[in-house]
Amino acid sequence: MKTTASSQPPTANPPNPESARLVGLAPVFDARARVLVLGSFPGAASLKAAQYYAHPRNAFWPVMAALLGEAALPQQPYEQRLQALRRGRVALWDAVAACRREGSLDTAIEDAEPSDVAELVARLPQLRAIACNGGLAHGQALRALGAPGLPVLRLPSTSPAHAGLSLAAKIAAWREALAPCLG
Repeated sequence: MKTTASSQPPTANPPNPESARLVGLAPVFDARARVLVLGSFPGAASLKAAQYYAHPRNAFWPVMAALLGEAALPQQPYEQRLQALRRGRVALWDAVAACRREGSLDTAIEDAEPSDVAELVARLPQLRAIACNGGLAHGQALRALGAPGLPVLRLPSTSPAHAGLSLAAKIAAWREALAPCLG
């Protein structure tokens, strides 16, 4: 058996040496943010476009449109969507900074390097909650922050792979969780 020196513990599924290391997107925020939406890691469409939630079937932008009261948000140019998030006091980032992954599924993430969520949270003095877009983001946030002193909410994933809930149900769940924080 071949051995290598590594600071990483061995895993049951070693990283695929053929997959390239992927690097995520920079956080979107200003110091007035009340909510940090934390995704897992950008999908292939988002990495290619260098835009959060670029897949046309991802429900993130329609959910944000409903929460922020900006119905036209999903059709606006990307920079305008980001400005709307800032106006709405919503910060945006991903729990994984870099990884190896074939495709776009969270379950395919290997060799994940966590984002420094604690450092970003420290830069957001008005933060009221961290809204995790799915289970992977939630688990990563809890590991990164320990006991953060504010709610770390696990919300239904907006990914098209999470088809068990309708758009209306996703909007309702996100609204119920975040309306008190954004108002």
